[in-house]
Amino acid sequence: MAFVLDVSITAAWALADERSVLADLAASKLQNEIAWVPPLWWLEIRNVLITNERRKRITAADSEHFLKLIRPYSIQISSNPDEELTMKLARLHNLSFYDASYLALAVDKQVPLVTLDRNLQTAAHAEGLPPLA
Repeated sequence: MAFVLDVSITAAWALADERSVLADLAASKLQNEIAWVPPLWWLEIRNVLITNERRKRITAADSEHFLKLIRPYSIQISSNPDEELTMKLARLHNLSFYDASYLALAVDKQVPLVTLDRNLQTAAHAEGLPPLA
C-alpha cells in the first residue's frame, strides 16, 4: 500500500541519532511501495540537511551522500495539492499549512500518513487514516 511520507521520517533516515522503528519500517516499505509527498517535502528535507550541517551534526558530504541514497526510492511528489482541503484540515486540527499539506495528501489518497510528529499522528488518526502496516 502506498503512503504519505512526512519529512520527519526522512530526517530520521539522514540523522543517525534520530533513528526510529517507524522510520525504519517506512524505509523498508519503500523497497516495494510508493511514498507520496507534497511539493514542500523537496525543500524541507534539503533545509533539514543544511540546518544540521550548520549545527555540525552532519557534513556537506553526509548531505550529498544521503540525497544520492534516497534518489532511487519510489518517492513521488504530488503535483496537485488541494488547497481547500489543506486549509480546512489546518484549521480543524490546528496545524500549520505546511503540516496540513501532508495530511491533506494522505486524506485525498486515503493512505497512511507516516510521521514522527505527534500532532500529525493525532490528526491522521482523527481523519480515520490507516496506520502503516
